[in-house]
Amino acid sequence: MSRFDTLISSGVVAVIRKQPREHILPIAKALVNGGVSGLEVTMDSEDALGAIAELRTHFGEEVVIGAGTVLDAEQAVAAIQAGAEFIFAPILNEPTIRAAKRHGKIMIPGIFTPTEAQQAIEWGADMVKAFPSDVLGPAFIKAVKAPLSHIQIMPTGGVNLDTIDEFIKAGATAVGAGGPLVRKDLIEAGDWTGLEQHAAAFVGQAQKSLGK
Repeated sequence: MSRFDTLISSGVVAVIRKQPREHILPIAKALVNGGVSGLEVTMDSEDALGAIAELRTHFGEEVVIGAGTVLDAEQAVAAIQAGAEFIFAPILNEPTIRAAKRHGKIMIPGIFTPTEAQQAIEWGADMVKAFPSDVLGPAFIKAVKAPLSHIQIMPTGGVNLDTIDEFIKAGATAVGAGGPLVRKDLIEAGDWTGLEQHAAAFVGQAQKSLGK
């Protein structure tokens, strides 16, 4: 299985954003134990590069570790050097895509229009991130997939347990989830079992919607 296939195999990529540095590994363990196959550490997090390196060392090939909120090529290269296997961006930026692909890594930029989606693929992106998905909605994905069926789309931004099914049935390949998945209340309580169970519910819903 390719690393891209592993990344999307659970149907859920977790977005770990601005969490206390000491909590990154226990958060990641809970998410992975819950079945999540892709973990994104955002570059605006405390010691993001150190966290990426730690997760790569701990998990090896078990899951796919990447960087998110990558805004330019320099950030992409720094994340890759730290061990990131994929680059997520909230925007469409050609140099960032080119940098990631030059290093042989998975690249998923953010898009907001069909034109941006097609441009991203032409520049080498592996998939596009419909962002923010709570603004675009499942109808956007369904409409874009009609004429652009060759483009794989991952909605991110506001995806929760109640909307996973709508997004996947509209044509999403997988979903990216931040706060609704990586719950602040469970983390602050140190309830790693609760976080694992919550992650399992996310993955279970995604797998059901994907027909796996």
